[in-house]
Amino acid sequence: MTTTTSGIVGFLGLGVMGREMARNLAQAGFRVRAFDIVSGAGEALRQFGVEIVSDIPAAVSDADIVISMLPDTPQVEEIVYGPGGLLSHPPRGRLFVDMSTIAPEATRKMSRDLSAAGVTMLDAPVSGGPVGAKKGSLTIMVGGEAQGFEQATPYLSAMGSTLNHVGASGAGQTVKLCNQLICGINIQAICEALALARAWDIDLPQMREVLLGGSAASWMLDKLGSAMIEGDVSAGFRIDLMMKDLRLVLEAAQKHPVPLPATALVATQYQNAQAYGEGSNGNQALFKVYDRITGQQTALTK
Repeated sequence: MTTTTSGIVGFLGLGVMGREMARNLAQAGFRVRAFDIVSGAGEALRQFGVEIVSDIPAAVSDADIVISMLPDTPQVEEIVYGPGGLLSHPPRGRLFVDMSTIAPEATRKMSRDLSAAGVTMLDAPVSGGPVGAKKGSLTIMVGGEAQGFEQATPYLSAMGSTLNHVGASGAGQTVKLCNQLICGINIQAICEALALARAWDIDLPQMREVLLGGSAASWMLDKLGSAMIEGDVSAGFRIDLMMKDLRLVLEAAQKHPVPLPATALVATQYQNAQAYGEGSNGNQALFKVYDRITGQQTALTK
């Protein structure tokens, strides 16, 4: 970490991503007061100097900046509008950065309401997954006021290596949804390619290596392709979370409207995975849908 700026951070949400992000902030020299509704979620962070508090007001009231990393839109709305939330307990520094992936329209409404109360809100969703969160190398796409982005930059730099101010309120969320659209379709394309090659008795590990050397190469093929071939469904970014993001993509598309037929198709495949109880598996487990469709499995997963 390169930043040495001191300050108090109120951090809300200590899941797989949030824990690592809060740790990076503490290791960068910030005083972090963190809260999660799940008791014990942040206990391991105490060794890094993170103070675990018992409610939202204790985390946010004296903070120079409040950062949230939560599952979905309703949870972010709760910390803004709910009892003990930011509207009733605005942070001292009057800056709130939501790093969750939520609906752009809801983000804009919260931003307007917080602005009326004197609090600047940025939407700053991330890409890079648990590995990027642990390494502090997340890509962060930020929507909101330029002045707020400048104020938040030292804190964001402790969690990410690529920071981009992409526009007004809601723009960060919109760019993140576009990111998820591309990722979802890419994952499905890899599944289809592996299923076709398997039907023709192609050596799948060899094919993956060949494709990584050509124009079909992608981050997903590199990082998830081998896991698909090996039948490794261990969670990095979970099926349930990707399905939530694809739902947000399709909801955003309906509001203008913009037809997204490929996204709609891959969403049905994720729903199939959920229907078979695979929601807690990693994204690469989408290939199990093709195991069922084709009635085949790779030699390594038989």
